Order: sequence, then C-alpha cells, then structure tokens
Amino acid sequence: MKTIIEPFRIKVVEPIRMTTEAERDGLLRAAHFNTFLLRADDVLIDLLTDSGTGAMSAEQWAGVMRGDESYAGASSFFRFQASLRDITGFEHILPTHQGRASERILFQIMAGPGKVVPANAHFDTTRANCEATGARAVNVPIPEAADPRSRHPFKGNIDIPRLEAVIQEAGPANVPMVIVTVTNNTGGGQPVSLENIRAVRALCDRYKIPLVLDACRFAENAWFIKQREPGMSVRSVRSIVREMFDLADGATISAKKDGMVNIGGVLLLRDAGLVQRAGELLILTEGYITYGGLAGRDLEAMAQGFQEVVQEDYLAYRVRTAEYMAERLLKAGVQIIEPAGGHAIYIDAAHFCPHIPPAHFPGQAVVAGLYRTGGIRACEIGSVMFGGTLPDGTPRPAPAMELVRLAFPRRVYTQSHFDYAAESIAELFAKRATLRGIKIIEAPQALRHFTAKFAEM
Repeated sequence: MKTIIEPFRIKVVEPIRMTTEAERDGLLRAAHFNTFLLRADDVLIDLLTDSGTGAMSAEQWAGVMRGDESYAGASSFFRFQASLRDITGFEHILPTHQGRASERILFQIMAGPGKVVPANAHFDTTRANCEATGARAVNVPIPEAADPRSRHPFKGNIDIPRLEAVIQEAGPANVPMVIVTVTNNTGGGQPVSLENIRAVRALCDRYKIPLVLDACRFAENAWFIKQREPGMSVRSVRSIVREMFDLADGATISAKKDGMVNIGGVLLLRDAGLVQRAGELLILTEGYITYGGLAGRDLEAMAQGFQEVVQEDYLAYRVRTAEYMAERLLKAGVQIIEPAGGHAIYIDAAHFCPHIPPAHFPGQAVVAGLYRTGGIRACEIGSVMFGGTLPDGTPRPAPAMELVRLAFPRRVYTQSHFDYAAESIAELFAKRATLRGIKIIEAPQALRHFTAKFAEM
C-alpha cells in the first residue's frame, strides 16, 4: 500500500524555537517538573493534548470572517445547529465554551449526592464534575482494557455484566445515567464497538436509565467501527456516527477534539424537561442559549469542523499517524497500549521504568525525561492524574495502568516531526535506568495534575 499522505496543503507556518537539553533541564526545574507549567514557546513538539490544539481549515477561517456576533438569534448559531442536527440527529443542541462546561451542566441537572454514575472510563474533568455534585463515578471497562499487550479491537467497551452488577448494587433509581466514552481516552484512546453500545442501550432500557455519550472523538470511534467491526466496512462513517448518536439519550462533546476547533463545546439532550433546566444553567453561567459563551465566529468554525471530521480521507490519515508511531515505538522495544488508538499513543510507563514504583510516579518521570531529551511535552495518565483521595478523604483506588499519553494535534505536525518524536522516545528508552522517581511537593485536591509541583527523588 502506498504511503498515506496528509490530505491537506500547508498555507501558514508557525516557527518552533529550538532548545538544547541543558536549557530544557533548567526550564523543567523552573516548572517544578510539571510540563503543564512550561511556556509553550519552550516546547519543540507539543503532544500534551489534542484538545483545541489543531489547525483550522481555509473554510473554517472563512466562517470566522462571516461570524454573526449578535447577542441572541445570530445566524451563526443556526448554521451551527443545522450542522449538528445533520451529523447527530439530535433536535436540542446547546453550545458551550468547551466540553467540561457541558459536563458540569449535565451532572448538575442529573447527578447529586448518593448517585452512582458508571462508565467505561471517566476522564479527568468528567470524573471531577461528577464528584463535584456528590455523585460517585465508577469505571467498568472490559478486562482486556487493563492489558497493554492485548490486541482486542474494542478495548474501550463497557463490561456489560459488571455494569449490570453496579446498577443492581446501587439501585436503578440511584443511577441517573450510564456514560459511554467514545473513544475511551483514559484507556488508551481505544474504541467502543457498535455492538457494545447497542448492548448498553438494551440494558439501560431494561432499567429505565438514560444513556449518555462522552462523544469528544465520535468520528474516530466510527472510523474504528468501520475498519474493525464485522459487517461495518460497507457503511459510511456518517451512517455509523448517526447510529451511535441515535442510541443515546444525550451527549457531551468537546468540539476542541472532533469539532476541529480551538474552543467550543456541545450539550445534546432529548428530554424536553432536561433541556429547559440545562438552558437555565447555560444562561446563568455560560451565556445566552444561542451562543453559550462563544463568539459567533466560533460557532461558524464548529459548524464547518463537524462536517470536515467525518471525511474519510482525513480519518484514514489521522489513524494511520497513530499506527505509524506505534510501529516505530514497538520496534524500538517501547511498550505501548496496543493496538494504537486514534488520537494518541500511550506509553506503558510501568514497563518503561520498572525500577520506579507507582508511588513514585513512573509516568511523570517519563514525561520529565521526554521533555529533557527531546523537548517533547506529554501528559501523565496514571497515579498523578487519578490518584490522591476521594472527596470524603478516603484514598482513591490505584489506576489500572501507569501511562504517558502522546496526543496528536489535528493537522499540525508532519511525518518528520513524528520521526523526531519516535527517535527521542527511543533515545530515552535506551537510558531509562537513569530516570528517577518523582514526588509531589504541592497539589490541589481536585485535578491535581494540572497545577501540582513536583521534585525528583
């Protein structure tokens, strides 16, 4: 098969400031070994997140120029609304400034003290917004999700028997929703099969519980369904996307991912009563219901971005990028979550640093090492992000894996950038025995990975 090329041409470029390893060591220490606290100008290859970091298309920038900035009823809102209805089939569509705002509103109107919210895996802001209402977030992934070497094609799936056990233990009245995250970011960017979503829907119907999609990367998930699920190869990504949303009672979307924009979010709901309550909270905290904390130009960019993300040439390139990086790292002996996900590669930090125990945060040690060695900024997804204590003061259960996520901004880096990143990771792996454990010297109670300060042990 021929090389899959980037399905775009580059029109505008942004310079990268080159740094030395000695410079980066000093910058890392000044940032207290937390790459979130680095200045972006000091990063060579920024793989911290794929959220809002992508490049917009010429058509999106054209939309920016025609944005209607009217406070209420702007024409840009109706173009945004029509685009989302076309993709998802939902009638009620509320814009928000980003995904976590959609999550906050959703949990505030549906969760609360004593409630239990099961999911295949809550990501950081999802869990935090759930727990902020007094509810308890419970993850019930399939067993294969915890095995980095398992080649199960849909490691993002929910474990249906475990889900039913959680519902029965909590009592259906205390389960306000079941969340399916597509793709499963916490578990390695792994997809969820259409068969699994259908099974969750059937279980939710049996217990009269709403099904909600965390649909930040819905198009990537649909591409994996098309590629991996029996009988799906003949279907279009658009038709698979529509069925995914048709199975749900609601959805939250960070448009900064598969919306292909730098800011924006969406809350989708079917129940008219919930829509009214959500709209009241939206006006209270975000803005009027036809702008949701965004400018008209942002709504225009989202309207176009949601159409572009389901283009199959783009998705083939997007997923092939992750596969290419996976092949290079596995060849170098670096264990990752297999198979490759759509938006990121996840390094198995426990395998990378067997001499560093979870209590000394091997993932954060690898994150620090990657920046020192190659100027690459990555994100720990392990005992830093998901450790600590619950709101009631009890210790959190240890995460199943210690991971480092390399998230790929959309339409930003070329193959040579990824080659450089792979070479830098292989170089660090060769000298991994020199990596030292990390300790926390200062951290907030919630979402500590964003602002915590660390020191090498």
